[in-house]
Amino acid sequence: MIDPTARIDPRASLAADVSIGPWTVIEGEVSIGAGTSIDSHVVIKGPTRIGSNNRVHAFCSIGQDPQDRKYRADDRSELRIGDGNVIREFCTINRGTEHGGGLTRLGNDNLLMAYCHVAHDCQVGSDIVMANNATLGGHVEVRDHAMLGGFTGVHQYCRLGEYSMTSIAAMVVKDVPPFVIAQGTWARPRAINRVGLQRRGYDPRMIRVVRDAFATLYRRGLSLADALAQLQLVAQTEPFVALLVRFIRESRRGIIR
Repeated sequence: MIDPTARIDPRASLAADVSIGPWTVIEGEVSIGAGTSIDSHVVIKGPTRIGSNNRVHAFCSIGQDPQDRKYRADDRSELRIGDGNVIREFCTINRGTEHGGGLTRLGNDNLLMAYCHVAHDCQVGSDIVMANNATLGGHVEVRDHAMLGGFTGVHQYCRLGEYSMTSIAAMVVKDVPPFVIAQGTWARPRAINRVGLQRRGYDPRMIRVVRDAFATLYRRGLSLADALAQLQLVAQTEPFVALLVRFIRESRRGIIR
């Protein structure tokens, strides 16, 4: 299942049923799990670990050196990709940097559409969609079930919370809290991701709780401190609100407002 024109480094470890397309190059310490398919003209550089049942489409660049001027060739630097991901044409995912923890991570069951970029030291969760040309700067964290609209740009060190969403061409320079839709340049809170919550089976009562928390945070004219004080009371009985409060309190860049 390996095309004769592909170049496979002898240090690479491939499961028996891995498929490698024409003119693909696998260089260095690369591990690829069972059921994974790599299309033509892909370049994968190690140290990189790719799990099972992934699909990497043509012309992707996976595990290349980080785009960081502090990076040195002997730095500890790794990329780990989980299971069940679909990575479409021309995507780029870079390894980590030693000063940033040494690791870029992509979880499970993600869809990266064409021309997406995941920079060094990013921590990307699972069940995430990045639409065409979405770009993550270095050290970005994207939590489970988030959705990034096409041409979204995320500044380095920002975080996108669970079930958050960005609209097309959003420019994110601060953290986007869980459940929030961010829109515009610079990105501002628009609404809650109601459709995303519905699609994942959350009941109307839970969605109302999230909507009320959003109103407290953004629509009632409260300072952030006062809004957090009110949300903290609700968080004692509502796990989703507790998640929201914790995310905000842990923010280092501040949240979009």
